[in-house]
Amino acid sequence: MTSAQTQRFSEPRRRRGEAGTAAQTQRFTELRPLLFTIAYEILGSATESDDVLQDSYLRWAEVDVAEVRDVKAYLASLVTRQALNALRTNARRREDYVGPWLPEPLLLDEHDPAADVVLAESVSMAMLVVLETLSPDERAVFVLREVFGFDYDEIAAAVGKSAAAARQVAHRARGHVQARRPRYSPVDPEQSARVTAEFMTAAAGGDITTVLSMLAPDVVWTADSGGKASAARRPIVGADKVARTVIGLLRQGAELPDARMEMATCNSAPAVLLYSAGRLEGVFTVEIIDGLITNFYAMRNPDKLAAVAAAREITRGADV
Repeated sequence: MTSAQTQRFSEPRRRRGEAGTAAQTQRFTELRPLLFTIAYEILGSATESDDVLQDSYLRWAEVDVAEVRDVKAYLASLVTRQALNALRTNARRREDYVGPWLPEPLLLDEHDPAADVVLAESVSMAMLVVLETLSPDERAVFVLREVFGFDYDEIAAAVGKSAAAARQVAHRARGHVQARRPRYSPVDPEQSARVTAEFMTAAAGGDITTVLSMLAPDVVWTADSGGKASAARRPIVGADKVARTVIGLLRQGAELPDARMEMATCNSAPAVLLYSAGRLEGVFTVEIIDGLITNFYAMRNPDKLAAVAAAREITRGADV
């Protein structure tokens, strides 16, 4: 670790019994969308990311900010360390998870990052699923370097390694992701929303011919219930099987009390929110490439639906 790096990232003295200043709170609030995005891309969970930010803020409030040379880098490092701790703990829990594990859907506000291709791809369900195959350190290093553009000294401080070791981890993670990276094709939000709405209308009406015409031949339906709701325990592959699955699901959904569907944007992709009697029953995120639906990510686990109640702002933080 270089002397400059040590100067920038060594832990500042903590103040005894003194709450964070208003300026400290304001700066944390300004950086919150960036810090949340970092935590979410490392964890794949909005709920856990909120917990990480809360813990990080409490730690930040006790820091003597006069000794922090680069607040943005310091807070990114702090959040990364807390997210890594949570990720290592959760990795053990996921070994016993029932059925496929998917990231928590991320409901986005009007600041949908569709124009930022790097950010949009990085929060896509497909990419987050690939990131799940990395080790915790690999995931954190990949996210900080490839998505947010932090330099290796900054990354090294965040993950507790030397800059040279961080470079090696980044190289390994990059190769791993490239080998598994799904094709990503940016789609105009209005066009993708229109395709999704047309598909859902056809599926709700049982029009299997139209439904099949809108699905890629190798389309995949992946559902996450955690064993707490009815859902397929294995991915369903192929247009015919997926078409019948969606039509059957919508038929069942129509029988729920006060059932309604709502279009939304989750993980920078079109999504359908299914409600029954005012309760969110499922989030179905749709991936579209070349005008055809290639993937459905169905979230049915009630524990992972809670965070969808609040829309989030995400950013790579270039202007903060």
